Amino acid sequence: MANPRLLKAQIVDVECGENVTIIEPSNVYGCSLANDVFIGPFVEIQNNTSIGPRTKIQSHSFICEFVTLGADCFIGHGVMFANDLFKDGKPNADPDSWGRTKIGDQVTIGSNATILAVTICDQTVIGAGSVVTKDITKPGIYAGNPARLLRRC
Repeated sequence: MANPRLLKAQIVDVECGENVTIIEPSNVYGCSLANDVFIGPFVEIQNNTSIGPRTKIQSHSFICEFVTLGADCFIGHGVMFANDLFKDGKPNADPDSWGRTKIGDQVTIGSNATILAVTICDQTVIGAGSVVTKDITKPGIYAGNPARLLRRC
């Protein structure tokens, strides 16, 4: 029987501001973390991602490539970002075809939400378990699958 190839979670090629906290194990690489960012355990943050100042990312979340999170955001437990939209009915390995995600300032995303390649404006709340499939351009509280405006803030 062959031995498996073991890879360890690691923190490499990260541009960090002051007072950044990363709880291990986490897999964080090729990204930028601004001042006072908090990363909980079992989080993966991939290349070409930028996390704004004072943003907190809770455990078991996945931040894929080409995500920009603004300042003072809160990302709940188990939040998943997706950038490959399977446009041809299958995964596409070409990063140039992947979507880009931009999350504004003071955005809260509840646990187990899924965020596709969208833009979410400042001062927005995404309810737990929601699936965001389209841009959100007006501040408010959104929830459901697909996420819909419940009320304005």
